[in-house]
Amino acid sequence: MRILVVGGGGREHAVIRKLKDNPCVTELYALPGNGGIAADATCVPIGAKDIDGIVAFAQDKKIDYAVVTPDDPLVLGCVDALEAVGVPCFGPQKKAAIIEGSKVFAKDLMKRYGIPTARYETFTCLDEALRYLETAPLPTVLKADGLALGKGVIIAQTRAEAIQAARDMMEGKRFGDAGSKIVIEEFLEGPEVSVLAFTDGNVVVPMVSSMDHKRAHDGDQGLNTGGMGTVAPNPCYTPAVAERCMREIFLPTIAAMNAEGRTFRGCLYFGLMVTKDGPKVIEYNCRFGDPETQVVLPLLDSDLLTIMQAVTEGRLADTEVRFRDESACCVVLASNGYPEKYEKGFLLEIPETVRSHVYIAGAKQADGKLVTDGGRVCGCVGTGETLEDAIRAAYDVAAQVRFENAYCRKDIGQRALRGV
Repeated sequence: MRILVVGGGGREHAVIRKLKDNPCVTELYALPGNGGIAADATCVPIGAKDIDGIVAFAQDKKIDYAVVTPDDPLVLGCVDALEAVGVPCFGPQKKAAIIEGSKVFAKDLMKRYGIPTARYETFTCLDEALRYLETAPLPTVLKADGLALGKGVIIAQTRAEAIQAARDMMEGKRFGDAGSKIVIEEFLEGPEVSVLAFTDGNVVVPMVSSMDHKRAHDGDQGLNTGGMGTVAPNPCYTPAVAERCMREIFLPTIAAMNAEGRTFRGCLYFGLMVTKDGPKVIEYNCRFGDPETQVVLPLLDSDLLTIMQAVTEGRLADTEVRFRDESACCVVLASNGYPEKYEKGFLLEIPETVRSHVYIAGAKQADGKLVTDGGRVCGCVGTGETLEDAIRAAYDVAAQVRFENAYCRKDIGQRALRGV
């Protein structure tokens, strides 16, 4: 089979490595891929948002199956365009991808169908938002309506911070057009849990739960990032919480999307908060999370391509999805200064002994060598029988990967060990 994966980050590297396990895969392409992914797939310099270019390439290479992983091409209708020329895909169609493409749509969906989430108001007028913030409870959460590379959420501790955040989003265009409409919502307290789930629009099969670390610095300080590391499973996601999530959130969400005529097929990401009143939805993503994928897929014992095809064809109920009873940890090595200003172009050295445990996110080939080319450069993954073993293994890998100005958090997994 000739397989095409759209995207070029650490998540895509993890997906590609897992797809390679299937002996039926004869050719594997990544559009655009990156310098590190090039060791596992043929990278083609076609951008993930170049829908026409992706479709033309798929037709030219007679692609048998496509996996569309990033949010932008999904929201732009990449799956629809590929399916229109006869290429079966893993990923939701445009009308379903709106569950991530618009925070307002997602919040209104949950409100209509009684899916537990934080109380909220939406605004398209800055003056109205500022008037609301004069009396809103603190802390408060402000979210850009559209896609913002995982960074469009501001938790404001003071009224001045909230007002400035609203101005930055709506007036200053901090997140471009994504912030022309915003959601202001209640601040929830409790441990966060990420759950990726395979769904064919009828059946929901959750993957191993995980815990992301969004803040740039130790102790959950600093700016929000695309994610500085993850662990799986998340100890806060107990069997009782899992059962309640399936009953109150997962199945109702799929039913709600069906009722709206937006059947979701692919990977649906549930960002959850386990509050004193039970689990609530913080956000939906219409795809695999990054860097959650880097800890979830290494624990998958079943064949990923087989599962993906079952999702596409509506056969998930009859397909085995099995995960190992182990733990995994991903430590992200970033360029110092991320998520703001940072330098690129440094030699990236990865010993052969740990290469299979490193997923490349931001690197390119230059003069036959791998050099840094992004804020998040790579994810270093360790697995083990216990969470402590996995964390130790991940940091052992990270210690062997070298590039100038490398930075990582030193406390990935510590919250999970404390169960908070």
